[in-house]
Amino acid sequence: MVAFGKKLKERQIEEWQEYYINYKLMKKKVKQYANQIETGVLDHRNVLKDFSRMLDNQIEKIVLFLLEQQGMLASRIAELNEQRDTLQDHPDISKITELREAYREVGRDLLKLLFFVEMNAIGFRKILKKFDKRFGYKFTDYYVKTRANHPYSQLQQVFKHVGLGAVVGAISRNLSDLQERQGSYLSIYDQPALPLQDPVVDSLKSAVDRLTHSTNLLNFLGQHALIMQEELPTAEEHADDQRYHFMSLLLNLANTFLYMINTYIIVPTADDYAMSLGAAATVCGIIIGSMAVAQIFSSVYFSAWSNKSYFRPLVFSSVVLFLGNIMYALAYDLNSISVLLIGRLFCGFGSARAVNRRYISDCVPLKIRMQASAGFVSASALGMACGPALAGLLQTKFKIYKITFNQETLPGWVMSIAWLIYLIWLWISFREPALETEVNYAPQESKAAEGNDKLEKGLVQPLLLTAAENQQDIVEDQELDESEEAPEESCRPANSIGSAYRLLTPSVKVQLLIYFMLKYAMEILLSESSVITTYYFSWSTSTVSIFLACLGLTVLPVNIVVGSYVSNMFEDRQILMASEIMVLLGILFSFNVIIPYSVPQYVCSGLIMFVSAEVLEGVNLSLLSRVMSSRLSRGTYNGGLLSTEAGTIARVIADGTITLGGFLGQSKLLNVTLLPSLLICVASIIATCYTYNSLY
Repeated sequence: MVAFGKKLKERQIEEWQEYYINYKLMKKKVKQYANQIETGVLDHRNVLKDFSRMLDNQIEKIVLFLLEQQGMLASRIAELNEQRDTLQDHPDISKITELREAYREVGRDLLKLLFFVEMNAIGFRKILKKFDKRFGYKFTDYYVKTRANHPYSQLQQVFKHVGLGAVVGAISRNLSDLQERQGSYLSIYDQPALPLQDPVVDSLKSAVDRLTHSTNLLNFLGQHALIMQEELPTAEEHADDQRYHFMSLLLNLANTFLYMINTYIIVPTADDYAMSLGAAATVCGIIIGSMAVAQIFSSVYFSAWSNKSYFRPLVFSSVVLFLGNIMYALAYDLNSISVLLIGRLFCGFGSARAVNRRYISDCVPLKIRMQASAGFVSASALGMACGPALAGLLQTKFKIYKITFNQETLPGWVMSIAWLIYLIWLWISFREPALETEVNYAPQESKAAEGNDKLEKGLVQPLLLTAAENQQDIVEDQELDESEEAPEESCRPANSIGSAYRLLTPSVKVQLLIYFMLKYAMEILLSESSVITTYYFSWSTSTVSIFLACLGLTVLPVNIVVGSYVSNMFEDRQILMASEIMVLLGILFSFNVIIPYSVPQYVCSGLIMFVSAEVLEGVNLSLLSRVMSSRLSRGTYNGGLLSTEAGTIARVIADGTITLGGFLGQSKLLNVTLLPSLLICVASIIATCYTYNSLY
């Protein structure tokens, strides 16, 4: 990425240059402090005092200018309000139109001011983190707490921007009053649920939301998809509106939903299917895992294919999944475990989740991209719950000619019909978006005329970030902040798995390890559930299906609770550590030792493990979406692909563990498969503690 100092210079509003944070000077000061401490010219106490005074002066300069500009905007609004009052007595359509445009002009100037505050907030965050890294202090925590909580705090203007909010409210109310609306209400306060129509108001609302960056369910869910946004404001993506097609987006979400059903619909019956073909029940691990094995490769070629087309990969995916499910269903009458496994491999080769992600990332307009990302996550969660539930409904047996339809083969037949219907819908309704022109990654000179366009986007980051985000800032600063070199190369997407891996910071690698761990633990729980419950409790297929469906149905409620409440009350790193510990407890409680294994123990431990893993996955992916390099936001080897590969490899290893554990007998299967989960979980906790302790 291009260094922040260079970006700040390029994006400054020209006439306000002297009022921005002097980021370059402060960077030099940090270096100077380090040299003076080494030579003994200054001690740490004097450095902290001098740096605090410098920050106070910079904030005071910014805040006084901010208050001055707010006063000017307030005066302009007061003058416009006088004109509005005059027009209420003597309405004139042409003057009302002029007045509305004048309010919009004030709104555009307010956008400039919001952008000014945002860029300075980013600058303060970065220089504080740079200082902490250089001297090993928690200076950021001290400085913000002492300044933000003081009754005369100037830093609160950056945090809360109450005055700016009042100006936004005044512009919104007056533009709303001047609009032609049906109904008898008099202002926006009478019917607050009514959407505001003016684009300037929408832009102001988006800018304020970026500046406050309050955690909400939509952002929390959307970040799970690892569809990352550009780090700093850029020109509006006009091409997205032309490339976007609602039905095409819906088809991508439907593809995700059906694929997740296809993955989990066989879980309750895979062991019975294996035994009906003469294999051991634990071969269900290979049957379930073969789809994940193929997905390791399909994710890469589908991601590369989506650089050129979205329609053709989706057609190929549908055809391959249709054929794979047909083969899975016919394996029963052919009495061939090989045909069954080849069918599941075909299903894995049809995994188009990389295409679904890329379509949202590349073709959905920025203003609704978060909603689309949340839809992607929700479709996956619902598919995971519907798969086992659907399997529980397919408890019948009959023959047509020589083809058998029973609980083992019906999942294949039902999914093949579903993919055939999807293929027809896809062929009729999908619209291939126009190919993007080649992106010029070289930085462009900032122009005053482009300023308003740039104001409508921004960095979605708060002033203070968690330790994982701190680590990302450190790496970015090390790469380019000092040298200001190689801006073109630093913006290009990764061109191989190796180069993508080299872009990962230590904290990101730890978070990928956490993701690997939770996917491994969840796959062990889900894939062996039928074998374990049959052996210990003699559960029927319907009972297993209900249990798995209930687990799947917890996904969205858990994310709602975490995204709406828990993440607003605790830091991400605290939730991360607590969730890892709960997963560990769930694993420990699942072991069969001493006392006879009971249904309450299995259900409670499984629920603890699964729900904790869901909380952990949500927070972990939310962090990953913010700390991965901006070079991994697009291209074939993007952040979504890396996380998918990590999770898929975990599932493959877990399913292989189940099959290998079966050689020791079903009586030992539970403990044998839980032991690796325990070790990986402990390793991830140790890695998390080490990483965050080294950062704080």
